[in-house]
Amino acid sequence: MKQVLKQDYLAKANISIDTGDARYSSGLAAEEAKALLEKFGYNTISGKRKTSAFKIFIDQFTDFMVMVLLAATAISAFMGEMTEAFTIIAIVIINAILGFIQEYRIEKTLEALKSLAAPLAKVVREGRISVIPASHVVPRDLILLEAGDRIPADAVLMEASNLAVDESLLTGESIPVEKSAHENIHIPNSMEPVNTGNKENMIFMGTMVTRGKGKAIVYATGMKTEMGKIAGMIQDIEDEQTPLQKKLERLGKYIVYTCIFICAVVSVTGILRGEDLFTMLLAGISLAVAAVPEGLPAVVTVSLALGVQRMLKKNALIRKLPAVETLGCASIICTDKTGTLTENKMTVRKIYAGESIYEVTGIGYNIDGDFLKKGKKVDLIKCPELRLALQISALCNNARIGGKADDKYINGINNKRKNYYSYDPTEVALLVAAAKGGLTREILEEDFSRHFEIPFDSDRKCMSVICRNRKNENFIFTKGAPDIVIRKCNKILTRRGIIDLTPEAMANVLKINDSMAMEALRVLGVSYKQLGRHEFEGKKHDLYGMEEDMVFVGLLGMIDPPREEAKKAIQTCKMAGIKPVMITGDHKTTAMAIARELDMLDDSKKNENGSDGVVLTGDELDDMSDKRLMKVAGKVSVYARVSPRHKLRIVKTYKKLNHVVAMTGDGVNDAPAVKEADIGVSMGIMGTDVTKEASSMILMDDNFATIVAAIEEGRVIYSNIRKFIRYLLSCNIGEVLTMFLGMLAGLPVPLLPIQILWVNLVTDGLPAIALSLEPPEKDVMMRKPRERGDNIFSGGLSKLIVFRGISLGLCTLAVFVSTLHFTGDTIRARTGAFVTLVITQLIHVFECKSERKSIFHINIFNNIYLVLAVLCSFIMILSVVYIPFLQEIFATVSLEPRDWFLITGFSFLGPAAASIFMTQERATRARDTGMGVVSPRTRDTGTGVVSPH
Repeated sequence: MKQVLKQDYLAKANISIDTGDARYSSGLAAEEAKALLEKFGYNTISGKRKTSAFKIFIDQFTDFMVMVLLAATAISAFMGEMTEAFTIIAIVIINAILGFIQEYRIEKTLEALKSLAAPLAKVVREGRISVIPASHVVPRDLILLEAGDRIPADAVLMEASNLAVDESLLTGESIPVEKSAHENIHIPNSMEPVNTGNKENMIFMGTMVTRGKGKAIVYATGMKTEMGKIAGMIQDIEDEQTPLQKKLERLGKYIVYTCIFICAVVSVTGILRGEDLFTMLLAGISLAVAAVPEGLPAVVTVSLALGVQRMLKKNALIRKLPAVETLGCASIICTDKTGTLTENKMTVRKIYAGESIYEVTGIGYNIDGDFLKKGKKVDLIKCPELRLALQISALCNNARIGGKADDKYINGINNKRKNYYSYDPTEVALLVAAAKGGLTREILEEDFSRHFEIPFDSDRKCMSVICRNRKNENFIFTKGAPDIVIRKCNKILTRRGIIDLTPEAMANVLKINDSMAMEALRVLGVSYKQLGRHEFEGKKHDLYGMEEDMVFVGLLGMIDPPREEAKKAIQTCKMAGIKPVMITGDHKTTAMAIARELDMLDDSKKNENGSDGVVLTGDELDDMSDKRLMKVAGKVSVYARVSPRHKLRIVKTYKKLNHVVAMTGDGVNDAPAVKEADIGVSMGIMGTDVTKEASSMILMDDNFATIVAAIEEGRVIYSNIRKFIRYLLSCNIGEVLTMFLGMLAGLPVPLLPIQILWVNLVTDGLPAIALSLEPPEKDVMMRKPRERGDNIFSGGLSKLIVFRGISLGLCTLAVFVSTLHFTGDTIRARTGAFVTLVITQLIHVFECKSERKSIFHINIFNNIYLVLAVLCSFIMILSVVYIPFLQEIFATVSLEPRDWFLITGFSFLGPAAASIFMTQERATRARDTGMGVVSPRTRDTGTGVVSPH
């Protein structure tokens, strides 16, 4: 019967494919192929127009804070403070280089996507098989496929023999998809979405053939393929600033405008009082340079860079500096199942043989494991039925992974995907299970030699091999779908020996099969029959006839198991007020089983229509409006059978709900959602280049638990940045207030311009950087995540800053006024104020170690870098007071003991007052759980997520 294949953009070119045409089997003619290549272009993934490296670099200098820093550089140079000028310009250049590197690396995303296309393809042209560059494949090409081939374009199968394709890069499904050629062939419209999980006769660019052979006709190339559509989605996603970047930008503008205004008032006030015009202008400019937080970007960059180094030691590679901080405030982690929460290695978990159920321990391809019966270890020698089931599963198997029985990992494939990628993971799992019992392929093949094979196909749903042992006895071993295998049997192996397979016995086997399937196990049945010599000789040309009157041996149930450390990591996330959400292409039942093992699924939560409210499928998402999805999203813990567009929609929904979203992934299907998320996390071992380039952070060990370490590191970094901001702004307020109140009171200028700059250099340098090295506080993972719109001054920080800033200024001014009153010496008064301002700030830096405890209740020695920084700064201030030639430069005099008594008294007055103030603030915050430890009540709002206020 004639079948005509039509495709939208082919039809526009007046192209159709007639499979009933005798010319079809000969493929395209050379001229046709050339014309189609000119019409549709090369079979490559194209990207949007690239931004030049020069423009990316120049754009780094257009930021508002950068422009302010450049202005501060000009001011410093004008005043002759070249050291200050060089310091500021160095900060600007370093920040520009870091920003350039980050943006330039993003440009590699589409180039990495191109590398996934097959470099070569086998096509039929003019009746001959040709190997051509994959980029030259065109619509209507007839391509040939076999195990190990990467598919060069989207195509429809015309012929398929035992064909299975690993589509995990597109769908996330861990099990290869069986493919077949249908009689009624249909090619979809290239503009409509393709649900790759339900197209048995369709194959897609970039996926891998794991077994079998096939012929297919190409209907989409380049950007029209599913892979191309994903590339398009990545291009359409705009890069956003991280929460930290947004907050610092707002903070920087606010500080700059405020400080410039106050400094102008100070200068004008002094001039109106009759002070020297030039002196007051210099004082105002000096105060502006000191007050503007030019060190803020530098310290933030240093804090993030140090965090990156610490994370690298924990197997997390940070590609973008703000990523650690952003992950630290994530309230939702959308994670792929396969290879992230699970091992991505099928593992046999249960075996039914000899009327008994055995549990199999061990995970993945580690052959360390035991067989347990009712919790007790069993010996295979004493369980011949179990041994035979393992023997059949290993012999009726085409995987070749080598290794010896005493190897811990078979052929070193514990984490190297490339060593087993082209083998069916189901068959690998069976070999590993047999190896746990000492039955490696090598040992078994010493006793059995294979003579014939009846390959698996989707119609028969089973595979058989005929083997001969050393006694020249012939056996047929079969494995496949349990309901198919058991119908080929009339006997069953029990503890009592081989008996007739009664209807009751068959029903019991099928009941056990259903029970395993309910646990999301993929179940295979195994059977055998000994062939008599005459039977073998008579039927060796009729192999299918041998698959009858067999002996049923047992069932083997397997699953891609959760990582052992994933459950603990998920519990830690919940304690931190973070909701983990599984997003997978796997079947709903499988996803639910894994989610229950990981304690991600709370079956007590239902949606309004009474169905599984915590689990949604891709089809259900398609039938759901955006408004409805936003309403139920908080209750959903698992999304199953989803496509790339679903993942993107899910991430956008959570962002609309004001959550900071992290998205983990490894396959190409994850790349758009990874890039759309506030923080994208890719897998280092199993991840594709596309996902890595689209992400902000790479887990080098593919371990979900590493994310927990990243969350803690992010929270610590943000906390340390708050400590620095608290310290910086309190000190700046103290400096500005000292000058401002002095002018208003009609006093002489309390500090000279060069003294202001020295205070800025001594206090804003090493001590501030040392704060970024503060160790984590004990309850850092017991606090709820920060909200997207959370102000950087939240939690009473602004009150602490203002209160301590005022006390710094008043204490400094008090020393100036007292010394001036008792001595009448303006230089000595300025020196005392100068030293007091520095010492009070060096004491205050220890106060900034905690927002919840006063300086009298913290360990001031647990950060040795801070202690050394303070000592260094203290020595620097003593040097300008007691070294004669520096006294002339900084207009200071040597202080006497009575001066130090006064300075010491006022310096510690501030911390004492702050301790009383913090005690009152703690009492206030105790009534506000928002700043306390996350209690079970505040963590669970009924949606499984700490909801925004």
